[in-house]
Formats: sequence, structure tokens, C-alpha cells
Amino acid sequence: VVDNQVTCKWRLQKRIVISNFSTWSNLTLVLLWIAMGVLVYYIKSINRETELLIQAHLTRETTTLTPELQNDYKRVVELAPRLIDELMKMAVIPRTSQGHGWLRPAVGVVELSQCIIQAVPLSARKATGGSTEGNAPFFQLPHFNDAVMKKIARKKVKSLQEFRDMKIEDRAELLSQVGGFSAAEIQDVESVLDMMPSVTVDVTCGTEGEEGIQEGDIVTVQAWVTLKRANGLTRALPHAPYFPFHKEENWWFLLADQNSNNVWLSQKVSFMDEASAVTAASKAIEETMEGLGKNAKETNKSVREAIEKVKSGSRLVMGKFQAPAEGNYNLTCYLLCDSWLGCDRKIAVKVKVVKRTRAGTRGGVADEGPVLEDGADEEEEIEEEEYDEDYESEYSEDEEDDKQKNKKDNRANGKAPASSSGSGSDSDSEEE
Repeated sequence: VVDNQVTCKWRLQKRIVISNFSTWSNLTLVLLWIAMGVLVYYIKSINRETELLIQAHLTRETTTLTPELQNDYKRVVELAPRLIDELMKMAVIPRTSQGHGWLRPAVGVVELSQCIIQAVPLSARKATGGSTEGNAPFFQLPHFNDAVMKKIARKKVKSLQEFRDMKIEDRAELLSQVGGFSAAEIQDVESVLDMMPSVTVDVTCGTEGEEGIQEGDIVTVQAWVTLKRANGLTRALPHAPYFPFHKEENWWFLLADQNSNNVWLSQKVSFMDEASAVTAASKAIEETMEGLGKNAKETNKSVREAIEKVKSGSRLVMGKFQAPAEGNYNLTCYLLCDSWLGCDRKIAVKVKVVKRTRAGTRGGVADEGPVLEDGADEEEEIEEEEYDEDYESEYSEDEEDDKQKNKKDNRANGKAPASSSGSGSDSDSEEE
């Protein structure tokens, strides 16, 4: 009976402990869910506030913000370029076995950067008329608004590039008569147009030391990007009166396939640091010339030419990718500016990849030659070995004949053949 009472008491205490533990576990879970709910709500509220602040910046309505929101707004805008750089890295990160990134997300990230730096709504980029970028590029010019754009559009000025290509006199007449600009306002527009960059690019693709590109080759891309401005400057900060922080002008070089939405090669290009560009170009050209087996004179000449290009406003972009399967590839080279709208450059690049035919190793991919040729090589090696054996046997017979002849001459002269030291001493003793 006592044992049964003790057992029942122990079981009752165990149930009480388990019940208390379950109660505390449930309470902990409830508190955890409450904390997570509060955190999610806080994050959503922050995201909503951040989105509204960015929208206020793009529509240029930040003057209506309260002092507290002004502080949050400055913090958001200050961090925006860094966040956009990270988004760009995510867009071009290798996602396929060939190391390709995404094209359309990368272009979208750069377009977002342009709109944030120039405070232009994303809706303004909607294609209108003959312009694929809409009216957005015009809004980065001073004194331009929707009303001015409607008036200019009537004169069949469809894009910013057409507006920039106009003569100064024709452009001033258009702005004064159609847009109603004063002389000072026209001068402000001309000053910004002089600051806007124009870029050109020369791209070559090929396999080092080979005439064509074969499957599996490591293809070297070499591109010279040249920047010019009407004011003659190469290094300059973008005109961004609505961006309250320091922002340098950067470019993104993308070699991509529009059909497959793949970025084959990407690189960030800057014209701000000339010394670093000279060092990088010199090193790249020197390594390339050494790989091609050029002598020191030719290498130094190429390096000097590269340095002159960099000092004249060009930047060298070099990269490598593995050649895909046999076929003709219509690629596109993009030069996208992260600070200006309407200054991007796009050219077509054709790459022809042929089937691998040569034996050996190219680009790290081993390739065996045809079986017939390998067999022929083996037969040639066997013939060479047989020829070597015959040659050695003839030579040995001649050598034996010479030895026999020398023995006879020695005997005729009264000399014993010095075949060994022991035989020589015996002959001496016999003569004595």
C-alpha cells in the first residue's frame, strides 16, 4: 500500500511539472508570435515609409515633408546608391553553368539609379512617340516640365539625342519661341548640355594566339570606351540638383544576349581616377602581349599606346568567357550610365563560334585528334625506332673493324695490344 501511495504521488507530481512546462512553453510561443508580428508590422511600416519617401523624391515633392521625415528622407537617399550597387551585383551574379547573369534586371537597376539621381519619376520613362525612353531625359535639364515638353513635341523633337544634335542657334530659337525661355534660362540649358557625356566603344572578341573561335575556347574581350563632353572635360560630377549628396559618375559595361536574357560579361567603368586606369590598362596590355609571345620592344610600344588612350579620355575593359557551342551569336554591348538619362550607348557585336577541329588543348579543354592521324603517328614512331636500331648496329660493326685494324698495326710495330693491365705485365716479363 505504501509503495502504491508513493507511486501515485510521484505520478501526480510529474503531471504537475509537465503541465507547468507546457503552460510556459505555450506562453513562450505566444510571446514569440506577438514579437514576430510586431517586427513584421514594423518592417512593413518602414518599407511603406521608405517607398513613400522615394516616391516623394522622384516627384520632387520633398519640400512638403515634416522635419522628422526630412531626416529619414536624407538617410534613405544617402544609402540609395550603395543599395543599388548591391542590387546590380545580384543581377549580374553567375546563375548558369556558363557564368551568365540576368540582363533585364541589370538594365532595370541602372534605370532606377538614373531616376533616383536625377529625381525623375519612373512613369516618365514610358515610351512616347519615337522615343524609347519617353520624356524622362528632358526632365534632368533645368526649367523643363510637362508643359514645355508638350510644346517641344509639336516641333517633332522626339528624343534628347535629337535635341542635343541641333545647332546652338536652332536650339535657342526653339527654346525661346516655343518654350518661352529667357536668355538666362537658355544659357542654363546649354551649360548642362555641355556637361552631358557622349561615349563610344570599340569591342573585339577572339581567342589569344588563334585565328578563330572554337567551341570551349577561352575568349578574350577587349573594349576601349571613350568619353567626350562638349566642355572638354573627362572627369566631372553629374548635374543632379535634386540629389543632396556627393555622387560620382559611373558606367556599366555589359556584353549580353538579348534573346536569352543572359549577361556574358559585366564590368564597372569609372572615368574619375586616371592614375588607377593607367595602371590597370598597362598591366592588362603587358600580360596580353606576353601571352602572345611578343618581345619587349613590341610590348612597351603597346603599353605606351594604351597609356596615351587612357590620358585622352578612354578606359580599357577586358574580360574572358568560355565559348559556347557552335553557332553565330548576335550579342549586344551596353554602356549604361548610373547618373545621366539618355546617355546610354548600345552596339551590336557578332561572335562566330566554329566546331573544334584542331587537336591539342585550347582554353583548358582537351581535344583528341582523329584516330587515323594518331595511328599514323604511331607508325612513324615505330619506323624511327627501327631506323635507330639499324643505325646503331652498323656503327658498332665499323667500330669493331677499327679495333681489329689497330690490333694488327700494333703487332706489326712490335707492340702488344693494351686490352688489360694484367696482360700487359705478362708480355713484359716474357720479353725480359
